[in-house]
Amino acid sequence: MAERDRPWLMRTYAGHSSATASNALYRKNLAKGQTGLSVAFDLPTQTGYDPDHVLAKGEVGRVGVPVSHLGDMRALFDGIPLERTNTSMTINATAMWLLAMYQVVAEEQGADIAKLTGTTQNDIVKEYLSRGTHVFPPGPSIRLTTDMIAYTVANIPKWNPINICSYHLQEAGATPVQELAYAMCTAIAVLDAVRDSGQVAPERMGEVVARISFFVNAGVRFVEEMCKLRAFGRIWEQVTRERYGIADPKQRRFRYGVQVNSLGLTEAQPENNVQRIVLEMLAVTLSKDARARAVQLPAWNEALGLPRPWDQQWSLRIQQVLAYESDLLEYGDLFDGSHVVEAKVAELVAGAGAEIEKVLGMGGVVPAVETGYLKAALVGSHAERRARIESGEDKVVGVNCFETTEPSPLTADLDTAIMQVDPDSERAVAEAFAQWTAGRDEAAAQAALAELKRQAATDANLVPVTLECVRAGVTTGEWSFALREVFGEYRAPTGVGGAPITGAVGGDSGSELLAVREAVAATAEELGAGKLRLLVGKPGLDGHSNGAEQIAVRARDAGFEVVYQGIRLTPEQITAAAVAEDVHCVGLSILSGAHAELVPDVLRRLRRAGVEDVPVIVGGIIPAADEQALLAGGVAAVFTPKDFGITTIIGRIVDEIRLANKLEPWKGRVPVAP
Repeated sequence: MAERDRPWLMRTYAGHSSATASNALYRKNLAKGQTGLSVAFDLPTQTGYDPDHVLAKGEVGRVGVPVSHLGDMRALFDGIPLERTNTSMTINATAMWLLAMYQVVAEEQGADIAKLTGTTQNDIVKEYLSRGTHVFPPGPSIRLTTDMIAYTVANIPKWNPINICSYHLQEAGATPVQELAYAMCTAIAVLDAVRDSGQVAPERMGEVVARISFFVNAGVRFVEEMCKLRAFGRIWEQVTRERYGIADPKQRRFRYGVQVNSLGLTEAQPENNVQRIVLEMLAVTLSKDARARAVQLPAWNEALGLPRPWDQQWSLRIQQVLAYESDLLEYGDLFDGSHVVEAKVAELVAGAGAEIEKVLGMGGVVPAVETGYLKAALVGSHAERRARIESGEDKVVGVNCFETTEPSPLTADLDTAIMQVDPDSERAVAEAFAQWTAGRDEAAAQAALAELKRQAATDANLVPVTLECVRAGVTTGEWSFALREVFGEYRAPTGVGGAPITGAVGGDSGSELLAVREAVAATAEELGAGKLRLLVGKPGLDGHSNGAEQIAVRARDAGFEVVYQGIRLTPEQITAAAVAEDVHCVGLSILSGAHAELVPDVLRRLRRAGVEDVPVIVGGIIPAADEQALLAGGVAAVFTPKDFGITTIIGRIVDEIRLANKLEPWKGRVPVAP
């Protein structure tokens, strides 16, 4: 038998409820053959809030594990030898804080920190564009990243201090060319900042480049996606050799991990997601010369809710079958000499090169973020993609074609088809947090925080003082709020205003939009309003705003005046905006699972403010049982990923406004789904 290549690292993105519960899950996953850990942190941890903060309500332990202090980090990795474990942490704005806690726990285990291997995601640029877990403005954020890179190169040389993330750009609508270009512009901004900081000697820049990794996306168009990865390697080779003069080809090697596409997973016929995941995995494994170093796969039911351990095991087994049962790892690159592949790679390289030059001509990726150019480009691309699906130009099996289906035994009982987070876990985490702060040396904690603020106002590397904060018992929220005092907070551009009008497509969907425009105009006239006003609100910490932005753009195109203030709003702020803007409808978007807490809170506040005739609609990943509870509690309509027709949703919003204002249903409208 031919000698086989070593398989890629196999990971499962996991974490929930509490550090102790997540530790048990990690041990089980490692026992099942997982070869690396991939830690999902909850939204308060990612955005620098403690579990007792008002914005953390309903979010603690929902989409990841809460880690509020050193005690949580100890519990998270209890019994897991960090010196022998490759750990990936999806953490960005608070990456320095989490790495510091990880280092201290490793030291407590007796580990040599120079032997620690793993990755902190730490790509803040894409947070402004897609995930929304940014905290500080771009300048200070790049400074934190630079400090981390300089520190790890000197002290934790096997650690990847940053994962340049194109994954989330594709989730936000990026085309392959945009994904290549914007990720590479981020890498250039980071490397320029490290080079110019003076913290790393020029002769050691090769070590910096060697530790830069990428985290990419692979969609279902797996031939194009495979070519994209080959294009990535080619562009990275050119940038590192020509811009930074890196002579060692090993240091210039394009190294990446991948989670395959979640954007294309469907709530309708979710069993089809399995073959989508397999095809997407092939894009990053078939080509030896562009093969991922690490792979983590989503679960088939992620469009329904939080996957169970069994669902995650299924995704792990998909990787294991390919790596250990197939003969893939016995051969060289399967695509060498392919004229088709070479032509596609060249096309992607050329397109990305032109877009890179455009962004660099604006002054680089940070000015392109601050002006809103990048966000508007992604919102526009996403809107175009949605329009192609709605028109039927892009086929999605089970969604806009081949919709007839047998009942699925996988979803016969929707309440058991996903994992349910214990609602009492948030209370337990908050109680444990109070015990931690009560039991620490308060004077030491406050002294460490004061020193952190003092050094943040200088050019000092902030990792050493952050380590002292960890050892003094400082909490995640305290660390981030100390830096907020010095750096300030940042609200990124939404991209909605600059997005092109894409809803006026031809065919049936174009006719539907025209009918909805007519209904919007007529309803506004009947109500004596210049325009119908729709408030799109993102309560809580969920920063995945792609759906909210698409609703806002299409509502705008249909004639609504849209009030959209971006992410991370409290129910109180949303209520105040609804009253101040005198809106006709409030639309809430929540994908984190916090809808059961946040939506009733908004409803109560609206009613107390005397807002009785304004319908509230909700969109997000909402299980069927929760949908019924929300409707019974006063929500006018609930939309989930199965409702892919955005114009149809806008038509439903008009109907709800008319119903709330005791108007007859709009007679001229096109039929919409019930």
